[in-house]
Amino acid sequence: MEPKQAKSRIQALREQIAVLNDAYYNEDKPLLPDSEYDILVRELIALEKEFPQFKSKSSPTEKVGGRADNRFAEVKHKIQLLSLANGFNDNEIREFHNRAAKIVGNSLQYVLEPKIDGLTIAITYINGLLDIAATRGDGIVGENVTANVMKVKSIPQKLPKPIPYLQVRGEVYMPKAAFAELNAAREEAGEAPFANPRNAAAGSLRQLDATITASRKLDAFIYDILVVDGVNLKTHLAALSFLSEMGFPVNPLYKTGNIEEIIQGIDDWQDLRHQIDYDIDGLVIKVNDLAARRELSNTAKAPRWALAYKFPAEQAQTKVKAISVGVGRTGVLTPLAVLEPVWVSGSTISKATLHNEDIVKEKDIRIGDTVVIHKAGDVIPEIIKYIPQLRPQTAEPFQMPSHCPECGSKAVRLPEEAAWRCTNSSCPAQIREGIFHFVSRTAMDIDGMGPAIINQLIENGLIKNVADIYYLEQAELEKLERMGKKSAQNLVGAIAESKKKPLSNLLNALGIRFVGEKAGKILAQRFGSITDLQKASLEKLVVIPEIGEKIAASIVAYFNEPHNIELIQKLAEAGVNMEGSHEINQTEQIFSGLTFVLTGTLPTLSRDEAKAIIEARGGKVSGSVSKKTSYLLLGEDPGSKYDKAVELAIEIIDEAKLKELIGE
Repeated sequence: MEPKQAKSRIQALREQIAVLNDAYYNEDKPLLPDSEYDILVRELIALEKEFPQFKSKSSPTEKVGGRADNRFAEVKHKIQLLSLANGFNDNEIREFHNRAAKIVGNSLQYVLEPKIDGLTIAITYINGLLDIAATRGDGIVGENVTANVMKVKSIPQKLPKPIPYLQVRGEVYMPKAAFAELNAAREEAGEAPFANPRNAAAGSLRQLDATITASRKLDAFIYDILVVDGVNLKTHLAALSFLSEMGFPVNPLYKTGNIEEIIQGIDDWQDLRHQIDYDIDGLVIKVNDLAARRELSNTAKAPRWALAYKFPAEQAQTKVKAISVGVGRTGVLTPLAVLEPVWVSGSTISKATLHNEDIVKEKDIRIGDTVVIHKAGDVIPEIIKYIPQLRPQTAEPFQMPSHCPECGSKAVRLPEEAAWRCTNSSCPAQIREGIFHFVSRTAMDIDGMGPAIINQLIENGLIKNVADIYYLEQAELEKLERMGKKSAQNLVGAIAESKKKPLSNLLNALGIRFVGEKAGKILAQRFGSITDLQKASLEKLVVIPEIGEKIAASIVAYFNEPHNIELIQKLAEAGVNMEGSHEINQTEQIFSGLTFVLTGTLPTLSRDEAKAIIEARGGKVSGSVSKKTSYLLLGEDPGSKYDKAVELAIEIIDEAKLKELIGE
């Protein structure tokens, strides 16, 4: 390549990678699979090496891809959070070792760890207490996500020893099962699904509302010590052991050895990666000796003592035989690509969801196309792209149906949603899917009532809704295909047992839009009975922590529908439990309808403790002062919220006054 051509290509690659980095790191919306992104980066690295006259400090190869989001307070990292250089084969791993060996000797020992595909965080502890948590950002400045990190249960807020100063680095991730569950819920709600667990984790941790983070079932692994006072550690293995002693979640699946033993260890991961419940995009090879690390130092972007080994992309090529449309329990119409069966990441794939109309149009998937597929998060089959050169001339753009494919009723797409919905609440598909949900484990948990049994019950006219389940008789069940006397007896017993389930399970089972397992528990604890919940007004619901206007409006609408009232009455007459227990006495809801804003450091209460006191008594805690603010709770060293409260004449109280209000 001529220098002029190289300069043009380098500039084009830098611009393209910058756009991809912004989408991946800052918007949590990847535009390309990792494997295709890596190809572009490797091309840029090779060109910059061949034509050093065009190197630039502003190149993506010289800096970390992210930046701090201005919605969050900035945190300047005490130690720069570097990214890792990549290796893709055994030769590149040996080259990495040879470069290190020239500086510190050939007897290096390494630690091989899984490279968690999540969001990097740095957490600081002072005197054993969690002080601040920040994202990586651009490696120098990150985002303050302390409140959200404190919602990740596996991350300790207090250490067993009062270490004067400790800063650790790790990765917050979303387990594969939680990712699949979240995407299913988002699609049922008409929301766009997350592309993969990494983006789901990043989007969840970077929420302005920490209660959303708490609902997303995030987890974490801590894998490095950035700074520690009063502890002398000589190896990475010793550091991992220390982290484990301090209560941090440390990944146990690491291996040690010389470079050849590490290369052999990589082979074991080709199958193991599909057996774990979290997504990894490779492995990390680290020098074990910490003194050798200091001597090796780092480049502007990456340490010389570590290398990320990237797995070969597990993709496959197949054909789209048809595009069908399914109907979910909330009436959402979901396009599904029917594929020629192909083996991908440990299983045969014959179908792949296309999620919604927008994604079908964006990817331009058509019947007859040859497509490249993979498993998003090693879980969900996904079409990456079609191959233009192999598209048949007869292929036409796919159109979502204007009527429900199950019942023929009109389908509509609301302006704020990505999904089309069937308008018929009595649609057989919605009823069937609703029954599937009703009997599921987190709902009424009726053991033995699977899809095949439910389909037979519907086809034989034995059930038309979920309440009919509780009126089934053993003699009716015995007549079903593959249902003997013993099986029928067991199923009747399981149905009877499910009547005793807590009220929270029933509220989840009813399929009220936006009310799932967690919201069901909150509502059951707050109201204590389905009768009291039915009477609740929108105003009474929106003041409950974690029940926003969207959920509240859905609850009110559900209990105003005569068909739903009749269904609940029928369930009650069958003996299904309709009562819970008030975890919070209603007479204690002295802050109901009031909004508090906290600023500064309180004398004895932490911010979370003060928030819990307010919310337990029906109050709401907001992050900003407005005309709707009832009280500003003032501590030492207040910020601009104090000035705003004075300007708006908001009543200002201190910790002593708060305790007086609650009777302490």
